[in-house]
Amino acid sequence: MTILCVRFQLPPMYEAALPGLLGLLEEFTPVVQALPPDGALADLRGAERYFGRTALELASVIRVRALALHGVDCVIGAGPGPMTARMALREARPGRTRAVDGDEVREFLAGQPVVALPGVGAKTARTLCEYGLDTLGRVAAAPLSTLQRLVGARAGRELHEKANGVDRGRVVPNGVSRSLAAERPFTRDELDPGRHRRALLSAAEELGARLRALDKVCRGLTLTVRYADRSATTRTRTLPEPTAHSPALTRAAYGLYEALGLQRARVRAVVLRAEGLDPAEQAAHQLTFDPVDEKVRRIEEVADRVGGNLGPPPGLPGDLGAEPRV
Repeated sequence: MTILCVRFQLPPMYEAALPGLLGLLEEFTPVVQALPPDGALADLRGAERYFGRTALELASVIRVRALALHGVDCVIGAGPGPMTARMALREARPGRTRAVDGDEVREFLAGQPVVALPGVGAKTARTLCEYGLDTLGRVAAAPLSTLQRLVGARAGRELHEKANGVDRGRVVPNGVSRSLAAERPFTRDELDPGRHRRALLSAAEELGARLRALDKVCRGLTLTVRYADRSATTRTRTLPEPTAHSPALTRAAYGLYEALGLQRARVRAVVLRAEGLDPAEQAAHQLTFDPVDEKVRRIEEVADRVGGNLGPPPGLPGDLGAEPRV
C-alpha cells in the first residue's frame, strides 16, 4: 500500500483551502496529484523509506495534522495503485483508513459493482449489465474478446486489466492554480433534473465570465455531483477547442450531466471546474460562419463590459434552488 487517496471533508464553499491542504501532503511526498474540489492522490513510496513508517501510519499522521492545523477531517483510501486507492476511498470513514493490500486486490474488486471502477460511465455500465456483467468479478472472468466486442478493442482491454487488478495508472504531480471552480449547493436534497440543469447553466455562465475577465480559456471541464449520502461522482471532458464561451461551457456541462444517467438522485450540490487554463491570445478559435454564434459572442462582450462597470453579478435567483459559490 503505497498510494493514498485523500478526501478532505471541507465545509461547503471552502474549496479555497485545498491548496494549503495539498501543501500538508507535500510535507511527506512531492508526488501529489490534486483531485479538485476536495481530494488528492499521494505516492508514499519514497516517504515510507524516508520516515521509516508504513503508509497507514503516515495516513494517521496526515489526518491528525489536517485536524490540528486546518480544522479539517479527512477520509483516506490506501492501495498499491491509484485505481485501488480511489476505490478503497468509497468505503473509508472518518478516523479510519480503508486499506487494500496487494494480495487482496482481486478479492476486493470482485464484489464491486462495475460502475464503481474509475472511468466506467453510466452508458458502459448499462451495456455490461445487460449481458450480466454487473460486478468486476464477472468482468474479470469474461473472455477478453467478449469485452472488446461489447465496448471496443482498447476500452475492453483496459477494462479487463483493471477488473483483474492491473493498475497502470500513476500519480501525476499537479496543482489547482490552473483551474477555476463554481459550485451550486441546493438548499435541500434536490431530485428535479430541471433544477440540476439550471444550476449547471448558472455555474457555466459564471465560469465563462470569470475566464473572460482573466483573458483565459480552458481546455477541459470537470463536473462533480455531490449526493445526500456524502458520496460524489466526478467526470471530466476535454473540450473540442479551448474556450471561454459560456454556451460552449454550458453544452459541455449538460453533456457531462446527461452521461451520468442519474435516476431520481438526491443531489446536494454540483461543481463545475474549468481545467487547463491558457492565455486567450494563445488559443485558436475555429471559424464557424454561424451568425447566431457570432451574435452571442458580441452580446457576451457587451455584457462583460457592463458587468465590469457595475461590479460583481448578483446571486443566483432563488427559484433555481441553489446558491452561487466559488
